[in-house]
Amino acid sequence: MRTRCGGKGMLLMATLKTVVAVEALSALAHEGRLSIFRLLVRAGTDGIAAGEISRTLDILPNTLSASLTILAQAGLVTSRRDGRSIIYSADYARMGKLLGFLMEDCCNGNATICAPIVEIAKRAACCA
Repeated sequence: MRTRCGGKGMLLMATLKTVVAVEALSALAHEGRLSIFRLLVRAGTDGIAAGEISRTLDILPNTLSASLTILAQAGLVTSRRDGRSIIYSADYARMGKLLGFLMEDCCNGNATICAPIVEIAKRAACCA
């Protein structure tokens, strides 16, 4: 991925971390996929069967399958077989890396701006 910088024609190569983050954010940039991911995050490490996801969110099975494939390709969900069911779970490690990437340069050290975000992170720490 290349991008022009400041109109000076200077080309910059995007870092691998940036490319991975863009892939994950792109996967989440759809209402249905975001709803699926949030449901899986709430479900915890046990995950949820594909059929239950479909019923809970009222998503057609073929649409769900396509959405789960996109989320899996972005590394945001994992799956495992349990008998006849496929159980999907959020990949918390990947989610943490994405959130960490988004927070790397948070507020340029201005604690008053970052304080609300830190509080959110502390509340989420109970799940780690």
